[in-house]
Amino acid sequence: MNAAPPPPEELDALLRLLDDETPVIRERVAERLALCGGDISEWLATRPRSLAKHEKELLVEMLSPPRREVLAREWIAPTGGAAALQEDWESFEALLRNLSDFLHDGISLRQPLSDALDLLAEEAGDDGVTTANELRVFLFNGIRLTGNQEAYYDPRNSDLAWAIAEGRSNPLGLCLIFMLVGRRLNLDVEGVNFPGHFMCRIFEDGYPLIIDCYDHGRLHLQDTLLESPELDRARRNLLRLSADPGTILVRLLNNLVQSLEHTGRTQDTSLIKELLATLQ
Repeated sequence: MNAAPPPPEELDALLRLLDDETPVIRERVAERLALCGGDISEWLATRPRSLAKHEKELLVEMLSPPRREVLAREWIAPTGGAAALQEDWESFEALLRNLSDFLHDGISLRQPLSDALDLLAEEAGDDGVTTANELRVFLFNGIRLTGNQEAYYDPRNSDLAWAIAEGRSNPLGLCLIFMLVGRRLNLDVEGVNFPGHFMCRIFEDGYPLIIDCYDHGRLHLQDTLLESPELDRARRNLLRLSADPGTILVRLLNNLVQSLEHTGRTQDTSLIKELLATLQ
């Protein structure tokens, strides 16, 4: 049985001790904060005092280990690995929520992933979106979602809740939001597992269109891309195929490993590699 998290009055006291550099005190503060599961954002939002930058950095550091523990404990890999996901979008989204909670800093107040996707779908519906192409315009032709060109390797690009809140992500993150919102609106949006640049596919009047979500939702006729002399047979085949949830999840975790390695987060990298192994 897990111990109860510290009561509010103790959390207040723990915050006052953040500046104490005594090793024993700092270790004790970290131990007590760990009981919160790595996330005190909702409680922090109720406090009258804003945290200083160094206090935020200390909290993020202290809350990281318990979030690793939560992810390792709650990660439920499908029996049979990634191939078993197939069309199991519900389990897929649950795993994306696990990753989103893990990548959260634990102190910033934001909506959980599923709630954020629900709200985005509701806003699109209220805006009159009834087709996949209209959803493309709604999401990418303005300032709602754009490519994170300034921080392409930021691990938070794989945190879809963060991406929705901040309005930016990498190609795969943007495509996932497009697909998951599309499913909520019963719109057909497919993933295209193209090497180096994940994209989406929609259909207009029966014609397949490739969507580059990272380039403001730019449209390409699939048939035109297939005629490109720069594509070999393997890439043409991939362009025609639809990526299933298992394939997408493996790619997301591989991207995340690269991003975490790029930022020097060795313990987080090791954990994601372990999760990848569960999908083999």
